[in-house]
Amino acid sequence: VQLVESGGGLVQTGGSLRLSCQVSGFTFDDYDMIWYRQVPGKEREGVAVCSDWDGTTFYEDFAKGRFTISTDKTENTAYLEMNNLKPEDTAIYSCAAAWRTSDYDWRTGYAVDFWGKGTVVIVSS
Repeated sequence: VQLVESGGGLVQTGGSLRLSCQVSGFTFDDYDMIWYRQVPGKEREGVAVCSDWDGTTFYEDFAKGRFTISTDKTENTAYLEMNNLKPEDTAIYSCAAAWRTSDYDWRTGYAVDFWGKGTVVIVSS
């Protein structure tokens, strides 16, 4: 199993980025995809989760209306589209996968199965 993020970088306030998470070794039919972020020295926080098997998505409050999580089965890739970025969005963003019927907590990462290494997003003011 592999999850490899890309698409991070430096962007100005109000700008946009699209993060990608190329996966292998499992399918989106069986695993929910989650994006997290973490500022060094602070706790990791969930950003959004996407469940292909039931078509649901959920977002943390700070992401609602600005971020969009999606998956592309043909590309085996999950995405996080981020718009109207703010300096407080600066963090390391990671994707993760959780078995869809497991008792995982997408906000905390409890019982999440697979993790990527992350991509850095810096939003300048």
